Amino acid sequence: MMRIDIATLFPDMCENVLSESIIGRARKRQLVDITCHNIRDFTNDKHRRVDDTPYGGGMGMVMQADPIYRCYQHICSLQSVPPHAIYLSPQGKTLTQQRCKELARLPSIMLICGHYEGIDERVIEKISPEEISIGDYVLTGGELPALVLVDAVVRLRDGVLSSAECFEEESHFNGLLEYPQYTRPEEWEGRTVPEVLLSGHHANIEKWRAKQSLIRTYKKRADMLENYHLTKEEKALLKDIKAEVNEEKGE
Repeated sequence: MMRIDIATLFPDMCENVLSESIIGRARKRQLVDITCHNIRDFTNDKHRRVDDTPYGGGMGMVMQADPIYRCYQHICSLQSVPPHAIYLSPQGKTLTQQRCKELARLPSIMLICGHYEGIDERVIEKISPEEISIGDYVLTGGELPALVLVDAVVRLRDGVLSSAECFEEESHFNGLLEYPQYTRPEEWEGRTVPEVLLSGHHANIEKWRAKQSLIRTYKKRADMLENYHLTKEEKALLKDIKAEVNEEKGE
């Protein structure tokens, strides 16, 4: 069972999300052990303060090093091996599906949620966490990124979803965007489901999905193809797709 510890100023906020849906069910089935730790529980300040003004001046407040480090030490004391520490930061490397797959194979991770103007640099130097961002924008705290990371990682663990096929054909898992999906009714607002999906011919359906996946990736995220290793068949298919797209554009 994978263990995830979250160091946060808002444990209730995290619990409310992580107790619902697929992640909540995974916790109840003991497929993953998630514990939210309130950083305020580890301060020596009688008013439970964990922040102070930044040295050198500037706007906002900075989270102090000591409460965060005490929380980290407490989490380490609960395990025989220290967890892989991650600091959710807009300065970190952008979270990818590949990194989620790698993290899902780890036995234990700890997520540090910053707040205000960030955390004292010295605790980052002391713990040396991996720094991860969920995008090039700034949020009010690390809780939402932590929840995104937990959701993306836990769903890849064995038994959390009904089958590996539930995520293996999704966007980004194998380097391409996912093909279009349809459900009942067969016709809606004058738009019909592609006939091939109604044929029951599984080989043709797979070919159609493979082509649609390439089409979507080429049209929406062509940059992804730079790092995707195309097979001989996919290269030929992509050549036809490019010709079709150019023809549509009138080029």
